[in-house]
Amino acid sequence: MNIVVIGKSGQLAFELSREFENSSHQVTFLGRDDIDITNSDIIGASLAPLSPDVLINASAYTAVDKAEEDADACNAINAVAVKNLAIFCKARGAFMVHVSTDYVFNGHKGSPYLTDDPIEPQGAYGKSKAEGEKALLEILPKASCLIRTAWVYSSHGNNFVKTMLRLMSEKTQLSVIDDQIGTPTWAKGLAEACVSASENKTAGVYHWTDEGVASWYDFAIAIQELGIEKGLLSSTIPVLPIPSSQYPTPAKRPHYSVLDKQTAREAFTSCKPAHWRKQLSDMLDELKA
Repeated sequence: MNIVVIGKSGQLAFELSREFENSSHQVTFLGRDDIDITNSDIIGASLAPLSPDVLINASAYTAVDKAEEDADACNAINAVAVKNLAIFCKARGAFMVHVSTDYVFNGHKGSPYLTDDPIEPQGAYGKSKAEGEKALLEILPKASCLIRTAWVYSSHGNNFVKTMLRLMSEKTQLSVIDDQIGTPTWAKGLAEACVSASENKTAGVYHWTDEGVASWYDFAIAIQELGIEKGLLSSTIPVLPIPSSQYPTPAKRPHYSVLDKQTAREAFTSCKPAHWRKQLSDMLDELKA
């Protein structure tokens, strides 16, 4: 197959490039220097010569707090561009895989979110991703795979894990929020799900994260414990749990955004979901290497 990945520098694109390394597909990665996905004319001119059978959208505006004051730029990438790509795919008969977020939910449910639960985004970032979802499902209802994920990290790029390792080596004490609950997700597993969706053209809405549940505080404690164990940190520091009210941010975060993955486990049979702590351990081994 001809597969085009939109996105080149992000965590998901990095993991996708490794997943596709030894595949028989013709895979092209396009970054922002190669294509302006907010411009529908440029999309046609850039993508038509590549004749994609499948397009994976691994690009997104993810600066959640910055989005509150930069809503237009956020919307251009997360909503307008998704609509443009979906229109191109419909015209060319291509299948589209698109990644969305737990931020489309309001975070008040208190039990894992099902794929068909009503969405109610709370901030500019979540609203832009919800608009992108809506456009995709209206334009390509039978020829798209929408995968919502959460708390993504990898050995590549900037993320919570690498920030914690840095702060734990610099500071004498850390405070981390303990009342926001979700599931950490290694981008490698997410990339595997995207590849499975692409190869099998698995249409529908799915949720993919690693297994298990954690608060950001739980996640930080695990990062320190495993960091010490693997020699990435030389000593422990106190890590204190605090409520969100003690760490105000411009954007509202969902308090509970665990995603139900049952339909994804059944759809992406080649993927083997694992507990987030095992995934974190494997990623830290990679980081150390």
